[in-house]
Amino acid sequence: MEFLTYDEGVCVQCMHIGSYDNEPKTVALMHEYMKANGYDLDITESRYHHEIYLSDPRKCAVDKLKTVVRHPIKQAVKDL
Repeated sequence: MEFLTYDEGVCVQCMHIGSYDNEPKTVALMHEYMKANGYDLDITESRYHHEIYLSDPRKCAVDKLKTVVRHPIKQAVKDL
């Protein structure tokens, strides 16, 4: 484990409830929302995709697992 502190800047995030196997559906919805609101994904060496696990999978039913999924975003560049 490592403790990091960094300025996240603008992000899109969503509470995913359920199996980790179903997270790609949540991420797809996040990306649709991001694009619809004029943003692009901004994952770089200094801006990270990350997840915050709120449930302990050893003690929680799979369908009740809670995970915050967070992706950094930036304002989309408009085509001229």
